[in-house]
Amino acid sequence: MSTTPELVIRGGTVVDATGERRADVRVVGGVVVEVADGLAVPEGATVLDAGGCVVAPGLVDLHTHLREPGREEAETVETGTRAAALGGFTAVVAMPNTDPPLDSAESVRNVYALAEGAMAQVAVAGAITVGRAGERLAPMAELAALGVRLFTDDGDGVQSAGLMRRALQYATGLGVTLGQHCEDRSLAAGGTMHEGAWSSRLGLPGMPSEAEEVMVARDIALARATGGRVHFLHLSTAGSIDLVRRARADGVPVTAEVAPHHFTLTDGCASGYDPVFKVNPPLRPQEDVDAVKAALADGTADAIATDHAPHAPELKDLPFDQAPPGMLGLQTALALAITELDLPLARVLALLSWQPAAIAGLDPAHGGAQGAPVAPGSVANLCVIDPGATWTVDPTAFASRSRNTPYAGRTLTGRVRHTVLAGEPVVIDAEAQR
Repeated sequence: MSTTPELVIRGGTVVDATGERRADVRVVGGVVVEVADGLAVPEGATVLDAGGCVVAPGLVDLHTHLREPGREEAETVETGTRAAALGGFTAVVAMPNTDPPLDSAESVRNVYALAEGAMAQVAVAGAITVGRAGERLAPMAELAALGVRLFTDDGDGVQSAGLMRRALQYATGLGVTLGQHCEDRSLAAGGTMHEGAWSSRLGLPGMPSEAEEVMVARDIALARATGGRVHFLHLSTAGSIDLVRRARADGVPVTAEVAPHHFTLTDGCASGYDPVFKVNPPLRPQEDVDAVKAALADGTADAIATDHAPHAPELKDLPFDQAPPGMLGLQTALALAITELDLPLARVLALLSWQPAAIAGLDPAHGGAQGAPVAPGSVANLCVIDPGATWTVDPTAFASRSRNTPYAGRTLTGRVRHTVLAGEPVVIDAEAQR
């Protein structure tokens, strides 16, 4: 990837894991070399205006469905990373439920090759089991040797407790983390939305909260027994949040993410049978939304992850019970967090940048979580955010190949102005540069 030889970001407030300060940022050869107020602009340098803006480490998404290989009609690595860059993300973790699944060295290398020259770094989450079938372990050591740090059968929870226990024992020796899609199939089978008052009213089969919570409880017990690290994907219920909160207090090595739709939407949004509101895990009642928000505020949730799940229009236009679950997320996540959460911006950035970077094993190159904030010597993976800018969501203007966002027409606050990847401005004034 070519990088801008010299770049100065002027007039902003730097916010990272160490705090905030008014400063310009100078970048040479992809690396931050100076952070100070009133820096001179060298001749020939590119200047990015950050007046009234926050300069932060690039955002990191722990949960992105890039669809390639196998479902390129919905998304590709190129379109997905373009959407990521426009949303302020300099790195995304690609989920393994592609076709074929990312369960072999060949498939992982293929995604890495597709990501060469992409507008965000693509880290790969490998499958825990071969074919994500939940029957035998994937070659985790081989994938870890290629740099895979997170493994998950996302889209399916590992149903066998014995197999999950063996996977955790194996992962502990490799120093990697297992991500779990918490869904007990025997409880959730056939469900299309949250089981409750709205599912009864609409006549749609429901997925009970217990389907998620039973597996959360099981895997906390397995993490406690093995010492293996478990990362819970897209938690959505108050019960799950409470289980994680208590486990963390006991020192169990678990982390958790939540998705923007689980703190902005409720199951009542599906009252019109619009499949754009169908996700997995499903949208929950207001009390669960409130619990998710509380988890983000008190530190029980470590990260906001988009669960960016594009689908071709002809699939999302099917009847609610037949349409696939999933929503777009990369270009709205930051603004939804700023708009909907009563949190300081620094806390929002922690949830979207340096904390997910640490879970994904991407720091210090991204997020600056361990001793490499926006400071001399750090890789210039940065985003510049105008926290007061308002904009209206227009899915036709999205970079994704798909349009399945539930936020069309909604006015949000907070927008990415510039994104810098390894010193190269890939987004300037909210416009992609390639």
